[in-house]
Amino acid sequence: MDSIVIRGGAPLSGSIPIAGAKNACLTLMPATLLTDGPLTLTNAPRLSDIGTMTTLLQSLGAEVSALQGGKVLALSSHEISSMRADYDIVRKMRASILVLGPLLARYGHAEVSLPGGCAIGARPVDLHLRGLEALGAELELRDGYVHAKAPGGLKGAEFEFPLVSVGATENVLMAATLARGTTVLRNAAREPEIADLASCLNAMGAQIEGAGTDTITVQGVESLGGATHPVVVDRIELGTYMLAPAITGGEVECLGGRLDLVGAFAERLDAAGIGVETTERGLKVSRRNGRVSAVDVTTEPFPGFPTDLQAQMMALLCTAEGVSTLEETIFENRFMHAPELMRMGARIDVHGGTARVTGVERLKGAPVMATDLRASVSLILAALAAEGETVVRRVYHLDRGYESVEQKLGAVGATIERVAE
Repeated sequence: MDSIVIRGGAPLSGSIPIAGAKNACLTLMPATLLTDGPLTLTNAPRLSDIGTMTTLLQSLGAEVSALQGGKVLALSSHEISSMRADYDIVRKMRASILVLGPLLARYGHAEVSLPGGCAIGARPVDLHLRGLEALGAELELRDGYVHAKAPGGLKGAEFEFPLVSVGATENVLMAATLARGTTVLRNAAREPEIADLASCLNAMGAQIEGAGTDTITVQGVESLGGATHPVVVDRIELGTYMLAPAITGGEVECLGGRLDLVGAFAERLDAAGIGVETTERGLKVSRRNGRVSAVDVTTEPFPGFPTDLQAQMMALLCTAEGVSTLEETIFENRFMHAPELMRMGARIDVHGGTARVTGVERLKGAPVMATDLRASVSLILAALAAEGETVVRRVYHLDRGYESVEQKLGAVGATIERVAE
């Protein structure tokens, strides 16, 4: 099992290219199931989760080819041979549930295992199921599988999500493209990944309006065709690498970065004393003067502060001057990185969904263990600023969401390497 070893204390300088969004790509890939035409995704990230989705789609009979070193994915579902998404694959990643809506919409039936994923909360799929039921799906939970059918095809309907859910919005949106009549989704998620999915579906021939707002209208069509679509920039990777010069000092340009993707996050950085400047190539980030200032953070659905950047922001605030409060409102159990940061000398007090962080002047290197995807990279950020050597173990979590971390950080001056244990 690999570990990552970091020797901290050096300011960073240079540029880091930002990859295509993992969460967007994992949603775009199942869209191939809606059509027998070819779907080509450019700017795809090279991650283990993409490999898992590839395996799942291939198990259904889809063709998936990685081109140009994995940066281009060529998909085709002209001969689907199975409607069953098996537990052995689905358990590895929650995004696997996103094959349910497309299979049901195009073929009228599907069997999809209930998913697994990171241990950061229950994250139930009931909102996915309720949305599909509103479109006329008949669902039964049996033996750990969702058995779904729509004998007469799906029908357009109005549905209001009782809670904002990105995954449920994506699943129901894809299903609605082939439903008869008009579908109106209210209280829909507004994340950039939703707008990116709608853009791809429209290029395939769908009729979708309002994606990126809380009300999405879909006029169903009889069939969809092929398309070529660039995956949107990963706003979570962007935010993560924006924090690298913030926590170490120096100046880093994040290539391909867009301020509209990280507006609420950038506002908190500004309040902490971190400068963010738009350039022709992306976003340039630097720490203004001295220590970072303490700030309070509350996670919210987009366009609020992303829950997927909470762990990384905590790493920064561990070295801030003053006391910061982080409130996690999206997922329970998402402060599992706090005890590991405390092993490095951080002062953190967690009560339920709130963490109180009292900044220290300097963190100390230590052996630590990653507990989930975002926690793993928060420990790497903390290690960049710490005195001495830090060993981050269980980094297979990291590989689910970040490609070439050692190379990207090493190119801007970090002393970091991956070692096999």
